[in-house]
Amino acid sequence: MSADVRALLRATFRWTEPEPGSGLLVSDRSGWWHSPHVLESLGPGLAGLFPDAHPTVIVSPEVTGFLVGPLVAREVGAGFVEAYREGARRAIAEPMTWVDVPADHRGEAQRLGVRTNLIGTDDRVLLVDDWAVTGAQTRALSALIRGLGATVVGTAVIVNECPPGVAPDIRGLLGADDL
Repeated sequence: MSADVRALLRATFRWTEPEPGSGLLVSDRSGWWHSPHVLESLGPGLAGLFPDAHPTVIVSPEVTGFLVGPLVAREVGAGFVEAYREGARRAIAEPMTWVDVPADHRGEAQRLGVRTNLIGTDDRVLLVDDWAVTGAQTRALSALIRGLGATVVGTAVIVNECPPGVAPDIRGLLGADDL
């Protein structure tokens, strides 16, 4: 990942205060999706975090993962599989395998699921998402994928905020201190 792309990610990102005076800052990544240069760079950049992994499938959780994952899949010539959040308004008419995520970065429990028939024992899976804070989703999805007999080759994210040692298989283009 070149210093120029890292600089572009930083330049097109901002922290925003949803309620003036609240002191609460939330990430605004919309500048990333607006920039064709960022979009063009994300697939190669995230794939480059695991240059020797040779994944056959990219798995990404909704919502933002559905944007970022296909960019990486296209770059490495792999397939893409969505990891859905339980409770979504859409019905999925195929068998699903679900896993509990004990608590995400907001402290909320959730369930993630993939279409069971899309992950096979010969698959090498790279997990891809935009941001990792606790590594909870990664650990849960890794367990689900291994339970289906596939190999997890790692997790690539745009921003990795996980404390050292919490999730050593997560690699990010940026760290928490970069923003």
